[in-house]
Amino acid sequence: MMKGLAVCVLSLLAAAQAFAEQKSCAELAADIAAQLDAKGVKGYRLDIVDTGEVGRKQVVGSCENGAKKITYTKVEASKSPS
Repeated sequence: MMKGLAVCVLSLLAAAQAFAEQKSCAELAADIAAQLDAKGVKGYRLDIVDTGEVGRKQVVGSCENGAKKITYTKVEASKSPS
């Protein structure tokens, strides 16, 4: 019985630590941007939107327990007039 209780307590502690380590949406978006930049990706925009507002956008991250999504949009360079 004590062994089972100890396992439950350790599981709860591990889960609590994982929950405490969750990043905010802004921190997660910054991490994703850093990864994209490191890979040489240029001309993109990351937006933090409510889950219901994703539409057809590409989701690259989730935060606030799934309530918000981080979407990726390719942004074309604006052409300057010659």
